[in-house]
Amino acid sequence: MEKRLVVFLILSAAIVFGYEYALKGLGLLPPPTVSDSAVSVSDEAASVSGTSSGSQPTTPAAGKTPESPGTSRSDNPKVPSTRMESVAAASVEVETELYRAKFTSRGAVLTSWELKRYRSSSDGKSFVQLVRQGGKFADPLTVTTDDATLAKELRESVYKVEQDFTTLDHEHPIGHITFHYGNPGSDIHLEKQFTFHADSYIVDISLTSKGLTGPLKVELGTNFGVVEWGEGFIGSVGTVSLIDDKLDTDAPESDTERKGTLAWTALQDKYFMSALIPKGGTSAWPKKQGEKLVSTGVRMGVDPSGAPVTLQLFAGPKEFDTLKNLHIRLEDTIDFGWFLFGSWDMVRAVAKPIFSVLRSINEYTHNYGVTIILLTVAIKLLFIPLQYKSYSSMKQMQTIQPKVAALQEKFKDDRDRLNRELIKLYRDHKVNPVGGCLPMVLQMPVFVSLFNILYMTIDLRQAPLGLWITDLSVQDPYYILPIIMGISMMVMQKIQPTTMDPAQAKMMLMLPVVMTFLFINFPAGLVLYWLTNNVLSIAQQFVTDRFFLKNRSVALTTDEPSKQK
Repeated sequence: MEKRLVVFLILSAAIVFGYEYALKGLGLLPPPTVSDSAVSVSDEAASVSGTSSGSQPTTPAAGKTPESPGTSRSDNPKVPSTRMESVAAASVEVETELYRAKFTSRGAVLTSWELKRYRSSSDGKSFVQLVRQGGKFADPLTVTTDDATLAKELRESVYKVEQDFTTLDHEHPIGHITFHYGNPGSDIHLEKQFTFHADSYIVDISLTSKGLTGPLKVELGTNFGVVEWGEGFIGSVGTVSLIDDKLDTDAPESDTERKGTLAWTALQDKYFMSALIPKGGTSAWPKKQGEKLVSTGVRMGVDPSGAPVTLQLFAGPKEFDTLKNLHIRLEDTIDFGWFLFGSWDMVRAVAKPIFSVLRSINEYTHNYGVTIILLTVAIKLLFIPLQYKSYSSMKQMQTIQPKVAALQEKFKDDRDRLNRELIKLYRDHKVNPVGGCLPMVLQMPVFVSLFNILYMTIDLRQAPLGLWITDLSVQDPYYILPIIMGISMMVMQKIQPTTMDPAQAKMMLMLPVVMTFLFINFPAGLVLYWLTNNVLSIAQQFVTDRFFLKNRSVALTTDEPSKQK
């Protein structure tokens, strides 16, 4: 039983921890995508009043009549819309305490969205950029229709801009930017109004159109929200939609409409995401556009009465509380339930309370490294009764192992008789052969849950432990923690009771070496948890052997002669 358990654990560890490492070694993974260089927005034209965070709201010049919302200031109504490509665009900036965004008046789309509370992993200095720079695909918040000519006109024309704020803060918590486009020749008009909030990653969007009869399609853009694609297989990266109350992470390579009750559609990576949240959207359009390139959008019907079409944009970090407070299940994109290439409700149900405890402890320690150590100690104390039973059973099995070996030799040609004799032996000595396995199985959901928490949550991103560990979400730069962890596993092997023969025991000596190499590329937070757990297990084993199991072992050995008589 113990031999099969050990083989199972080794194979499971190799699958879980070595999958990505092996693929990289065999050269089966594609090289990481390098984002294109940023393309700056042209500012050749005279600046539009109110286009930056430091500008004043747009007001008509003295003695002049304000222009109609449907006509661009730079446009000649007699000039066909196809020639609007030559008109220079203006840049519009929005800055809050949470992010810094930039729009261009050409197409009224996003060109930049930087998160001011998160730094880039590449240099640790620049802000995290959610908008993919220099792409050949449509930019975020592009509005199109099924008419290809009209879609191009709406996408490439220059819109007039109005902005009613300079900066957003606690004193000025709400601001609006309105983009107007009109083509008198075809009586086509489109107004995009964005409402920003100083303390939220949510942007309210209102689309008012005239002359557009078909549905409008609002595109989220390519990889908007995907900062690092990553090579891990925990959780999902790319598209995700909540349709008919079910999460859909499939991204087909062709245009495929996903119909149903659409709550939202999003693009995500491990830590960040963007999402469109329509009010009455009829379908989503997730699509794979290339290697590590995905997009999505929503289709929304136009009200013939001219009533605005409304939706919301979320663009920010996957902070659990931030997403949960929206009450639309965006927090489900943080997969706490992953285990062996699937997501399990049992693991998720255990992980969420543990995550709450982790954050509660950190409110006092202000150091997630110390928090991980304290949480591991708490979990270890919680499982002391189960682990004691496991150690006790293993010790008893070790004591009667010579009798087990003798029976196996005596009845090696009679399997049924061997099983009967072994059952009788276990019953006479009151030993449970699976007693050492059951407690480990019961602890698995907790261990897997904690693994997911430390791997998936943004809380540990760039969180330092101290000394040489400056980021618990990436590997130890000097491999010190993995090496110490490997040594601790060797110590555990020496002191734990075993029923394996010497040849098998020698083979098991390779396990710490294998685990050390597997953990080298793992985040330091995970290695710290595993190391802390090993050290506590060693201490617990020492106390158990010295003060609890010593007398029982003596009793078992002294009772043998009397039973034989």
